[in-house]
Amino acid sequence: MANLLLVEDDINLGALLQEYLIDKGYPTDLATDGQKGWQCFVDKQYDLCIFDVMMPKKDGFSLAKEVRMSGRDVPIIFLTAKSMKEDTMQGFRVGADDYVTKPFDREELLLRIEAILRRYRKQPDQKEENKIYTIGTLTFDYAHQQLSSEGKTSRLTSKESELLRLFCQNINQPISRSFALKTIWGDDSYFNARSMDVYITKLRKYLKEDPAIQIMNLHGEGFKLMVG
Repeated sequence: MANLLLVEDDINLGALLQEYLIDKGYPTDLATDGQKGWQCFVDKQYDLCIFDVMMPKKDGFSLAKEVRMSGRDVPIIFLTAKSMKEDTMQGFRVGADDYVTKPFDREELLLRIEAILRRYRKQPDQKEENKIYTIGTLTFDYAHQQLSSEGKTSRLTSKESELLRLFCQNINQPISRSFALKTIWGDDSYFNARSMDVYITKLRKYLKEDPAIQIMNLHGEGFKLMVG
């Protein structure tokens, strides 16, 4: 059973969502500001977090950054009254898995939660899970989500690892945007596409340790991981 953390400063909305999610079979803890949300996260293990963006004491973006820095790979959904593209992009930059704009239908939120949990629970093939990839002078350990180069090791998130594995399986071969999105995110919606762009930017920063490695944009087609 998945345990959820809901951080929402609107007490009435928070209580209604908490009651609804519990009724649907998801034990849900409610915190009413970012600081209380962080304390809950530290004290307990959660399978998914739902953060309001605009909150007192600590906003949702700051809270998400702390969650990502903790090293615990937990999916995050943002709730916000804002619909500006800049806010959406900022959410994905700090590691959001999805973004729901208020007002929203509770059933829609439930479907998004279930879709994200399904993606995180997928068990890869055992041989593939233990695969070590060599990318130029870099070594990618998929099972442990680590990218290493000359003694320097970077810890990747699940999304970064899944995306890099897809590139490693297709080195020097084109990958369409739609294929990558449907393989990793489940669908090729606009918001998932923006999320993928953010993760590709992050991967490029990791891979620049070897100047012979490049993730190329293929106009109108997708991407290609070039090595050598």
